[in-house]
Amino acid sequence: MMRIMKEDENIQEFSLLGGPLQWLGCRLGLVRGGTNTFWLGVALGLLAWGVLVLLTLLLGFGHKVFSFAVIGVHVRLLVAIPLFFLCETWVVPLMAEFARGIVSSGLVPDAELPALQSDIRRVSRLKDSWLAEVLFLLAAFALPLIETIVDLPGKSGNWAPLLAQTGGRVGPILAWYMGFCLPLFRFLMFRWLWHLGLWWYFLWRVKKLDLHLIPTHPDSAGGLGYLEVVQEHFTPLAAAISAVFSASFAEGIFSGTMAFETLYRLIPMVLLLNAVLFLGPLFLFSAKLWICRITGWSEYMRMASRYVNNFDRKWIRGENASGESLLGTPDMQSLADLTNSVNVVRNMRIIPAGQRLMVQLAASAILPLLPLAFLKYPVADLAARLFQMLTGL
Repeated sequence: MMRIMKEDENIQEFSLLGGPLQWLGCRLGLVRGGTNTFWLGVALGLLAWGVLVLLTLLLGFGHKVFSFAVIGVHVRLLVAIPLFFLCETWVVPLMAEFARGIVSSGLVPDAELPALQSDIRRVSRLKDSWLAEVLFLLAAFALPLIETIVDLPGKSGNWAPLLAQTGGRVGPILAWYMGFCLPLFRFLMFRWLWHLGLWWYFLWRVKKLDLHLIPTHPDSAGGLGYLEVVQEHFTPLAAAISAVFSASFAEGIFSGTMAFETLYRLIPMVLLLNAVLFLGPLFLFSAKLWICRITGWSEYMRMASRYVNNFDRKWIRGENASGESLLGTPDMQSLADLTNSVNVVRNMRIIPAGQRLMVQLAASAILPLLPLAFLKYPVADLAARLFQMLTGL
């Protein structure tokens, strides 16, 4: 039975949207419905990219900005930044729905509601922090200091190769890219990492509550199954991360600073990073789900044993004193329902997710990396090989 909340038990809406950038988007009319920030991302990406292209055309360097050697520029501004905000638009309302659902379903008992409310308020204060976004902005400009120590992949994502190519001179094009485009991308990346950290923190706090997990819940996750729906909508962010890495690797291979064979160890690391970011928080509930499964298995097996013993005596051993007919008896349906319930407990998952989520995240992470194969095997060669494999010629 769904738990009906009284007016004084209402829980504050959970949301990761906030801060000065969200406020600016609302003021400019680029945030629609309070949660649709996609057009804000499109506007930011097009602003940075459009001014950059305009400068290159005016100064006669259009052939360079559209070369394959700096494909990372276009991927960061035209692909990654809009995907950041598309993910935000998709996933934030579902996070709020998850928070409402664990209350209305009774998964969070009444005694734990004040703790949950406190956790949501804490997350709300952190996501609205202007200090956090100021620090991200400072970090976006300070990252080149780290680049002098760590050799980051990619030609257009690293200040050192760009400066070396121009002999240390910073013209209008380089000034705009290094002074606005790269810091903007890095700021938005740090902002999303902050949001992911807050989401991890909220789930960790939920895990610490005395949750009322049901071993026979149809979602095979004790009632936490909606988390899989939330995590599925992180696929735009997973694709953005892989696309940026893919472009950086392509720049390195094209410029000759990275061997193609290096991808054999770098690509698994990218896939592992995506798995940690988007599957990792689900493992926070593994211990509770395991205990729920073991406890439920024991309890339901005892109940099943009592039922089947009574069923055996009544219908198999002939102890049916009432003379009730076997045809149409509800005992058979009850036995089948009990068997289904026991099977649900047996098949409980140790994380609130299934194969569907893993396939979607894997696909969104792998697809942006596939074009790298064309750097080793041209399209014509790949087509010829496939034709030979299909025809046997």
